[in-house]
Amino acid sequence: MFRFSMRRQARSLLVPALALTLGTSAVFAAEPDDVVATVGTSEITEADLAFAAQDLGQELQRFPPAQWRAILLDVLVDMELLAQAAKTAEIDKDADFQKQVDFLTLRALRNAYLAQKIDGAVSDDDLKAAYEKEYADFEGPEEMKARHILVKEKAEAEAVIEQLEGGADFAELAKEKSTGPSGPNGGDLGFFAKGQMVPAFEEAALKLETGSFTAEPVETQFGWHVILLEEKRRQEKPTFEAVSANLRQQLIRDLYTKTMDELKAEHPVEILDEDLAKADPAAQ
Repeated sequence: MFRFSMRRQARSLLVPALALTLGTSAVFAAEPDDVVATVGTSEITEADLAFAAQDLGQELQRFPPAQWRAILLDVLVDMELLAQAAKTAEIDKDADFQKQVDFLTLRALRNAYLAQKIDGAVSDDDLKAAYEKEYADFEGPEEMKARHILVKEKAEAEAVIEQLEGGADFAELAKEKSTGPSGPNGGDLGFFAKGQMVPAFEEAALKLETGSFTAEPVETQFGWHVILLEEKRRQEKPTFEAVSANLRQQLIRDLYTKTMDELKAEHPVEILDEDLAKADPAAQ
């Protein structure tokens, strides 16, 4: 029963195959050339299991890892049997099939070149150098840390200001009076940069000196605000860890563009179809 179920699982992966990547360490830990099965005179190796895992990565995630090797082997056995049957039927000699093989070879070579010469060419040293260059003179946008007390009526806000001028604690008054979601936290809004608050609120906050509050209530669509500016600072430079993935993608894009320009210069491209030539952006 288990074997029958496994065969059904394998066939669900076999059709269609998906070109998706999966780390292969969970699939094999032996030598790539180790033979795990034979189909007639053909051998299935650990490397074959690894390639099948790369091809079926996302689909394989549907099953427990303990079943992966057995499922992959069933996939490869079915593939080998069908491939041998195709050769017996001389499908491999069909002109359309040969064109398909040529295309698949072309795609595989493209992917291998990208992996080895583009993606693989970006080193950790390259990333660190790009980080130092990108953020050498970094000056982040100004951020403000503020509290506010939000009430429905202007008269309420004016009463709050009178209490503050009389020495009331802003945070305690916010807990008591504010109707906004930050009220229970003493009106604390944390740090925010320009453009993150509604214009009237932001304009009033920008005019404040650190440690001061608005002398007049500020109206927005949410109600009437009394704002206390607690701190101003410049946004800190992002850490290398936070931006390294984006830097890597940028370096890869730059290297790809440079490589393609060089290859096109070495191997001129001529589009013979007039309609396609007109549609080619490079020809505009």
